[in-house]
Amino acid sequence: MNNNCQIEQLNSSENTLWDTYVKAHPQGSFFHLSGWSKVIHKSFAHNCYYLLAKNAGTVCGVLPLVEVKSKLFGHALVSTPFCVYGGAIADSDEIVRQLESHACQLAEKLSVDYLELRYKDKQDGSTLLLKQAHSTFGCIIPEEESEILANIRKKQRAVVRHSLKNGLSHSIKTGSSDLTDFYQLLSTSYRNLGTPIFPQHYFENLTEEFSEQLDIAVIYDDQGAPSNAVMNFYFNDQVLPYYGGGNDAARQLKSADYMYYQVMCHGREKGCRWFDFGRSKNDSGPFKYKKNWGMEPESLHYYYHLVNAEALPNLSPNNPKYKYFIRMWQKLPLKLSQFIGPFLAKYLG
Repeated sequence: MNNNCQIEQLNSSENTLWDTYVKAHPQGSFFHLSGWSKVIHKSFAHNCYYLLAKNAGTVCGVLPLVEVKSKLFGHALVSTPFCVYGGAIADSDEIVRQLESHACQLAEKLSVDYLELRYKDKQDGSTLLLKQAHSTFGCIIPEEESEILANIRKKQRAVVRHSLKNGLSHSIKTGSSDLTDFYQLLSTSYRNLGTPIFPQHYFENLTEEFSEQLDIAVIYDDQGAPSNAVMNFYFNDQVLPYYGGGNDAARQLKSADYMYYQVMCHGREKGCRWFDFGRSKNDSGPFKYKKNWGMEPESLHYYYHLVNAEALPNLSPNNPKYKYFIRMWQKLPLKLSQFIGPFLAKYLG
């Protein structure tokens, strides 16, 4: 280990140092940014432990960690909940392992059930337990808009072309725009999937903290009524459509297909060169949908250190013990799901 490397908790005066390091690091992601600490604590009151490694005063590694404690879903230390990528990034594998060791010690001190580190790539030399249940998808955004549609797989390209003839329109909203349409559509989609929705103030906190790195695309039908919406994150030359949903008529209108195509086009206008389609559970419906666009899955590597737990966690909706809950949730009136959902969603990161 690098004995000159000191690990300490991040303080707010060093947020710029942290973010500068993240943006310059090849494994850095939008989800490593320090702003997530503020958003998560403000939205859910979870304790955040952002570990900063320094060598002679210079940042040489970071590891964001959040403690999530629930009687229903367990007690965990995660990098990072509500995010698809996480884990330590550093100047060397040696420092990464040092940060992991520090995280394991913190997990023991907090007496959590387990530590979870959500790496995108395989970690050589890690002694933690590995679970690969999700994959991520992405593709290059061509420099010419005319090539974007041409690069989509033939069958899906036909669907997008169909959507372009359905009288759909869209707007891209930035900053602290009105979230009413977005939240209503997202809530509808979550309820239909049997998933508790986050509180609206979580999304308000995201738009406030990441006002320069976030926008919302809203799709309207031929009568001008909202049909689909997605919150997009921007990091370096990447665009990541993250929180998205639509109403019951969206499938017939192909408004989701129209939406993701428009996000690609808008991303290109903003100088993005990579479309990150995000995480999906292996062999799920969203997994197959993303493959239909012509993107190949890349397995995500989530690593665990068990403390009080005897087995790896399984909070997947495919877990048989959640099937009754999901069927019940799908039958809830939308307003009731919006009221109850936030009390549960804060623990489902």
